[in-house]
Order: sequence, then C-alpha cells, then structure tokens
Amino acid sequence: MRGKNLYMAKSDGPIGKGMGEPPSQESLESAAVRRHMEGGIALLEQGDANRALEHFQSVHDNDPGHARSRSYYGLCLSLAEQRFEKSVELCRSAVKQEFFNPELYLNLARVHLSFGFKAEGIRYLRRGQMIDPANGAIQRELRDLGCRQRQVLGFLPRHHLLNRLLGRARIRVPAL
Repeated sequence: MRGKNLYMAKSDGPIGKGMGEPPSQESLESAAVRRHMEGGIALLEQGDANRALEHFQSVHDNDPGHARSRSYYGLCLSLAEQRFEKSVELCRSAVKQEFFNPELYLNLARVHLSFGFKAEGIRYLRRGQMIDPANGAIQRELRDLGCRQRQVLGFLPRHHLLNRLLGRARIRVPAL
C-alpha cells in the first residue's frame, strides 16, 4: 500500500503500543537512551573513553536519574578527564540507587583502580561479586589484578624496607 500510515499497523516493538497509536514520547526517549548506552559501552570496550563520554553525558543530561548511565558517565569522566571527585560521586550515587546491580560496583571499582586505589577497587569488586558470584567481568578484573604474594620475611611487617626490597628482588630473579 502506497501512502500507508506507519502508525496504523499493529506494532509490538518500542515504536507504538497498538493499532493507530503514534509512538509515545517515553518510548522514543527509552529507545534513544538504549541506543546511547549501547554505543557508549561499545566505545568504552574499544578503549575510546572520550567518545563514550559524549554518549553517557547525553543520557545523563536528559535523565540524571538513570543509575546505569550515571555510573558509566562517572567511569568515563575518570578515564577521559581524570576527574576523581566527580567520578566517585556519580558512581557512588548510582550504587546507592541500585545497590543490587554488580555492574555498578564494577564501574566504581574501575574508577578507583584508574587512580591507583587498588584496595578500594578490590573492595568494590568483592561487593559486586557478593551480589553475582558468576559475573565474568568482575572475575576477570580480579584475576587481572592478581593476588599478593606472602611477604619474604614473615617476622617483619609487609611495609618494612627489607621486605619491600627482597620482594622486588624475588619478582626480578626467577626461582631456581
């Protein structure tokens, strides 16, 4: 049919609710949010935090209550612009809003790790792992961080100069 009204066909997708109804503003906005989120995550996985930041900032500007986009926006701010305070604030508020989402803990951990705060990063990875023990991304991140070896001289504290020097030597010289 030529000239057929696109809104007249029944649609089960996000465009229209039923016969003859134009798409609601809410469904168009949710489709745009989904498109920006998917595009931003894909760019972030490719290592392009600057371009991903544009996607997440767009979602955050239009819907600041969207916890997942706020978390990714904070992560991109830390990676692209090195803004620690703002990044942590955004990620923590997202975690408070959706405390059951392990992905948000992963982003918060990545923010801390990007600034060298390994202990805090591991703490948030463990929290995310408590929610979803089978989460592959959290398991990979923990595996990539590795685990600490025992201190060389157990009777001295870990931060003692001798333990630090002998520990570095142990890494450089392979065991015979």
